Amino acid sequence: MKLTTKSEYTILALIYLARQPEGVWVKIEEICRQFDIPKKYLELLLMPLRQNRYLQTRRGASGGYRLMRPANQITIAEIVRLMDGPLAPTESVSKYFFSVTPLSQEPKMLAVCKEIRDYIANRLEKLTLADLV
Repeated sequence: MKLTTKSEYTILALIYLARQPEGVWVKIEEICRQFDIPKKYLELLLMPLRQNRYLQTRRGASGGYRLMRPANQITIAEIVRLMDGPLAPTESVSKYFFSVTPLSQEPKMLAVCKEIRDYIANRLEKLTLADLV
């Protein structure tokens, strides 16, 4: 697994939103300034979060973004999978994105990749936004 900037910026934005008092709407410009993220790029990143009911949005002068669920109910594993795909080092050991790869021919190497997948998945499944706030 390698985190892309998509996951990294998304996680930063979500942590920022999780740090806000409940019910507070945050302008996207505020998040962009905090982490030096281009506004158009962050808008693209936040769209799947809204579509998958991680974020609420509201238009207007008093609008912005806020978490739709409590921070302790959003795992980092969910976010990484949404933004980057599998947590496994190769798709031939992925639980959610399985496909045959050249490594499928080497059972011992697959076993090592499964161990890596299991460690990463177990760690990130237990890690919530609330843990990072």
